[in-house]
Amino acid sequence: MINSTLSTPYPSTTMNLNRTRVIAANVFREVIRDRALYLLVFFATVMVVAVALLPEVAASAEEQMILDVGLAAIGVLGLAVAAFVGTGLVNREIEKRTVYAMIAKPVSRSEFIVGKHWGLTAVLAVLVLAMTAIYIGILTAKQIPVSIASVLLSALFQILELALVAAVALLFGVLTSSLLATMLTIAIYCVGHLSRDLLSIGALTDNAELHQITEVLFLLLPDLSRLNLKNQAVYGMEMLPPPAELLSHAGYGLLYTLLLLTLTVGIFSRRQF
Repeated sequence: MINSTLSTPYPSTTMNLNRTRVIAANVFREVIRDRALYLLVFFATVMVVAVALLPEVAASAEEQMILDVGLAAIGVLGLAVAAFVGTGLVNREIEKRTVYAMIAKPVSRSEFIVGKHWGLTAVLAVLVLAMTAIYIGILTAKQIPVSIASVLLSALFQILELALVAAVALLFGVLTSSLLATMLTIAIYCVGHLSRDLLSIGALTDNAELHQITEVLFLLLPDLSRLNLKNQAVYGMEMLPPPAELLSHAGYGLLYTLLLLTLTVGIFSRRQF
């Protein structure tokens, strides 16, 4: 079976969940052991500094700014892990040729890619939840009012967003070098948060070609604003969209992630090692 997989141009993409979970667990242990503690310490430091300094420079809106800084820091640190780690998960193994050992085992390439994504997503989920707990703890200690329910819901959607970004990172990691893949992933993240603005700009212009380009970009690129509930977390549950809309946004994120993983598996399956 292994020999036939390596000799054909289209290796098997069938999945075994047990093998996929093993790959995910290895990724999780490796990344958590190497980076998690430093990120949590850094985030806690950012929050403590923000709580100490912002009242001095923004006396009339310090609570609002502390809330915003904390949520923004969670997003930025999560993006850094998804982009820098995600692009290297596959690319590093290709460059070091350790991928040969993986595909020589009874592991399909779909298991390899999906396992990497599951492991990284688990890391991102743990980091986001841990930083959210630190965030809520510091706000509570400083007696800054915050809607815990809306913050937790925002954290859940942050995990969905970062899972999508991790899938983007894996896709580019299969296609190009780690540095370029990281840059492209961050670019997609930024454009994904501006895609609706680009569509609005295109609708305002008289240039039909530009309008069509912005529509195509909006359809192709992920609309990450659907998964961004940071403002709602700051202002409370009453600002959240209706439950049906939230479910629609969550479904969008999951479906887009699935499509990206399917594309990544298809490309990776056609690479010859």
